[in-house]
Amino acid sequence: MGRKSRSKGVHAGATPAIRVLDRAGLPYETVAYTHDERSELGFGLEAAAALGEDPAAVLKTLLVGDGRAVGVCVIPSDRRLDLKSAAHALGMKRVALIEPSDAERMTGYVVGGISPLGQKKRLPTVIDASVEERDRVLVSAGRRGLSLVLAAADLARATGAVFASLTA
Repeated sequence: MGRKSRSKGVHAGATPAIRVLDRAGLPYETVAYTHDERSELGFGLEAAAALGEDPAAVLKTLLVGDGRAVGVCVIPSDRRLDLKSAAHALGMKRVALIEPSDAERMTGYVVGGISPLGQKKRLPTVIDASVEERDRVLVSAGRRGLSLVLAAADLARATGAVFASLTA
């Protein structure tokens, strides 16, 4: 089971994602777990299992693009992104997933630790509508094995995101 800690302000070693929430004064908790390099679950499902959380509340951050622009889609870890829905929500004609190495370069985070918060450049962000009313969701804090727990509305506020249906 992951250990939980509550951050009370900007502190040394904080990830960019944590610093965004601290600066905004939004409430959150951090939860940590030991990342298993051999896990075949996928990062979000691994986090859900390690922390004993509902996979529908543990969100994964995916980058998509149309060759000219890039957007961020945040969806439950137990769901698949519908690319047509993502394109529509981002105002693009057609999108594809961004290659992992490009996603790392664009966000400043490693795959499995990509957070929708504190990316190198603020990108248009859409959060799946299925979590809009949740008071408790988890997203990566910016490194593997560390997650943030916060309300979906606060996540949207901190990222400038909108909610839309993104999963099939």
